[in-house]
Amino acid sequence: MATVLYDSPVFGPIISRRMGTSLGINLNPSGRKVCSFDCIYCECGFNEKAPLTSAPEHHIPTREEVAEKLEVTLTKMAAEGKNLDVITFAGNGEPTLHPDFIGVITDTVRLRNQYFPKANIAVLTNGTRVHIPSVFEALTMVDKPCVKIDSLDMGIVRALDRPVDSDYTVNRVVETLKGHEMKHLVVQSMFCQWKDGEEWKNNYSEENIDAWVETIKNLRPKAVQVYTISRETPYKDMRKAPEAMLNSIADKVRNYTSEVSVSM
Repeated sequence: MATVLYDSPVFGPIISRRMGTSLGINLNPSGRKVCSFDCIYCECGFNEKAPLTSAPEHHIPTREEVAEKLEVTLTKMAAEGKNLDVITFAGNGEPTLHPDFIGVITDTVRLRNQYFPKANIAVLTNGTRVHIPSVFEALTMVDKPCVKIDSLDMGIVRALDRPVDSDYTVNRVVETLKGHEMKHLVVQSMFCQWKDGEEWKNNYSEENIDAWVETIKNLRPKAVQVYTISRETPYKDMRKAPEAMLNSIADKVRNYTSEVSVSM
């Protein structure tokens, strides 16, 4: 597939289907994906098996490098009178893996307040590190901490999201979010179909959706984003979830959140 890898550490702005005009921040190397999930639908492709080296394309940007690049870009955008809706931490994998994630977030909040005070800051995270106190604290500092929950069934999670760490459980993510306050929490959920051998499977059966709805009910997030695949995937045998199904799923949680969006 034609994988999408972003220049490190600042890219865009781009038009996001869920965020608006978004300036991206990539805290991973520019030449490869680094993630604690290995999702079969990820536009960045699959994780590389080889370890990181000292090669330039494996360089993880430092806190100082991120702040410098971000300030240069924000200064230029402000001088040109450009609009900015959101600064989004995404890029080539999981942003919370950065060794000084909370420091980077602190700098970003300061620079946002200086140059584009009306813009939001969003972090797209798979939730694998929300139980780490500094990561959780950093996520409470942003306007849109977007945590992925594709299923509560670990069998489906292992098939679809493929967590790298053997001790990962989606229940740990849910219990962490339930046990601490994250008032701006956004839950992002990808619904799709994939072929396993000769059988097509999905994560939107009645049983799976019932468990997912109960989780949303318990978490009471500020927003829920329901979506399906829209780009080429590294695993070829995949299909979108039907639009009617996505709308039906969204309708089930409208009473438990202030905002629900559906993206095809």
